[in-house]
Amino acid sequence: MELIKVGEKTYYLKNPTNIGIYKIDDVNVYLIDSGNDKDAGRKILKIIEENNWQVKGIINTHSNADHIGGNKIIQDRTNCLILNSDLERCFTENPLLEPSLLYGGYPFKELKNKFLMAKSSKVVSIDNNLPNGLEYFNLKGHFLDMIGIKTSDDVYFLGDSLFSQETINKYHLFFIYDVKEYLNSLDYLESLNGKIYIPSHGEVTDNIKDLIKANRNKIKEISDKIYDICVKKSTFEEILKQIFDDYKLDMNTNQYVLIGSTIKSYLSYLKDMGKITFEFKDNKMIWKTID
Repeated sequence: MELIKVGEKTYYLKNPTNIGIYKIDDVNVYLIDSGNDKDAGRKILKIIEENNWQVKGIINTHSNADHIGGNKIIQDRTNCLILNSDLERCFTENPLLEPSLLYGGYPFKELKNKFLMAKSSKVVSIDNNLPNGLEYFNLKGHFLDMIGIKTSDDVYFLGDSLFSQETINKYHLFFIYDVKEYLNSLDYLESLNGKIYIPSHGEVTDNIKDLIKANRNKIKEISDKIYDICVKKSTFEEILKQIFDDYKLDMNTNQYVLIGSTIKSYLSYLKDMGKITFEFKDNKMIWKTID
């Protein structure tokens, strides 16, 4: 991890999941997310100690395992507060909910891994507990009730509301819980006029316009692709296979539930938009376009 200063009080740790740090005084800091596991938590604590800081609290943008994985070890060692929105709090305190949601049932052993299921930590609501100098704003879509954080230095931490061009080019699909809300969040981001923007997965930038466009265009591309597949009247598994084949992706356990859940979200989005519907035939659910 590399510590980088981006404002008078604002820093971030460059990491596969970028970690925010905000100084509320000369000694005490708040983290924005905590990395993907206890090893990330240890590395964060080492940097905190090297700078003679103390962790007063952690703000989680959302409850995915790669954003809360360091919570437990940091909280155990510092007794810090952990803040997030009330709905995300349920998942942070009960992390079995994440693989259960993704799978759509009780998760089998291979799904209870550190990439999908963090250790539980104790959380309080972000409302009325956010320190001076920090604001939060809603960024629903990627997950149930994700938030972003703005610091007094006009630095915006964006969680997983934007994915990097590299991720888009390489993987094409990124996890989305609610496609409509994700697009609404892109519209909101487009209205911001911040100094610096820090996506959780990607490079820090002073301009997110092109990245917003790239994310929006990829969502339209995937929506159109699923619509075209449904012309042939297809089951969910057939749609999923076609998507993986078209984008030359390799199926594994994690990808099956992450991308599978995302495809279901696209199907719901297209259904609610009145573009596709379904029927049951031979005890199979068949998705089809609306003529």
